[in-house]
Amino acid sequence: MSTEAVSCTPLADRSPDALRAFLDEQRTAYATLQERGLRLDLTRGKPSAEQLDLAERMLSLPEGHTDRDGVDVRNYGGLEGLLELREMFAELLGVDVEQLVAGGNASLTMMHDVLVYHLMFGGVDSPRSWKDEEKVTFVCPVPGYDRHYAMLESYGIEMVTVPMLEDGPDVAAVEALVEDDPSVKGMWIVPTYANPAGSVVTQEVAARLAAMPTAAPDFRLFWDNAYALHHLTTDEAKSADIVSLASSAGNPHRPVVFASTSKITLAGAGVAFLAGSRETVRWYLSHLKFASIGPDKVNHLRHVQFFGSPDGVREHMAKHRDVLAPKFAAVDAALTAELEGLRIAEWTRPRGGYFVNLDVPDGCASRVVTLAKDAGIALTPAGASFPHGTDPRDRNIRLAPSFPVLAEVETAMAGVATCVALAAAEQLVGDVG
Repeated sequence: MSTEAVSCTPLADRSPDALRAFLDEQRTAYATLQERGLRLDLTRGKPSAEQLDLAERMLSLPEGHTDRDGVDVRNYGGLEGLLELREMFAELLGVDVEQLVAGGNASLTMMHDVLVYHLMFGGVDSPRSWKDEEKVTFVCPVPGYDRHYAMLESYGIEMVTVPMLEDGPDVAAVEALVEDDPSVKGMWIVPTYANPAGSVVTQEVAARLAAMPTAAPDFRLFWDNAYALHHLTTDEAKSADIVSLASSAGNPHRPVVFASTSKITLAGAGVAFLAGSRETVRWYLSHLKFASIGPDKVNHLRHVQFFGSPDGVREHMAKHRDVLAPKFAAVDAALTAELEGLRIAEWTRPRGGYFVNLDVPDGCASRVVTLAKDAGIALTPAGASFPHGTDPRDRNIRLAPSFPVLAEVETAMAGVATCVALAAAEQLVGDVG
């Protein structure tokens, strides 16, 4: 068999001698990689300095300190947030302004507060506080967002997993879990360009989630729409209208929607949003009032003046796309060039969001991450996208290419591809170095 023919043969189909030769080649390539002394980081989906610079003008805003009604935004009050900003993002998120709260800089804080309020007091339609239940369980689509799972774990909430598919969570599996078990109180979901799978929940799947019978009368969808506006192509996915769907299905309080501008403007000085039924908004504010006299309305006004309108937000996000899209293309190019013919890995080609989901052979993800670390490439820990940080198949790795500059992404991904090829060859030969 010619060298060219061997290179096109899936790795698992090669002869023992060819496998050994391939392993030797990858070990040589890996040694060369280590000699480069790299210090690259693909661990978290942070905006790059270039993206943060897009909002530099915000640091000179606001001009003036009153809202359109002449109210001084420097003072206390306005627990629900500045009306002008809520109007702008109500249009972008597809909800009525009365159903939207603008808060501080972190949607994760809002999620935590909503979870704790349910635990301590119960929700709008809860028969009792969740802490008084015998057990509280959440459905967790996997792979998913590690901070969601860490939050649940910190309060002793049990987690059951369902697969995250291209059109959203495996809705049949979700329906089976919630139908007869009253301890299943909620589900985390990133509905648009999911972290890390890039999935987009379709209107059909969202409708089933909104209408499905649940044994718990106060079942909640924690709808973390973090990437609703983070498109990587001009083919922009439209988020499912879960609030309207749930209301039409007779379950108006089921969804609590979260979003923020943390990856739109300044990550440490953005604005977080919460949306839901009017009763849910009143319930949230009735508890928040004991912890806050009002959010940072100066920052709210800064955002209003910076964007000007919903179209201003959309135009700003197109600038983010111009920065991010080449990095995601570089990830795909490196993985395709080095791994596609070997059939030892699968990865997503997302249309938006901040992550690429990489699956390697079962039992190899931890080894890939270790190899990468020893070569100076930091990756998110294997299993991070699963509850308790444990992927039962040890195959999933989340790639976050947003923060490094493009040249570093290209270098890092070529190195990651080498690590994947080496780990797969070691497993097939039975010779882990």
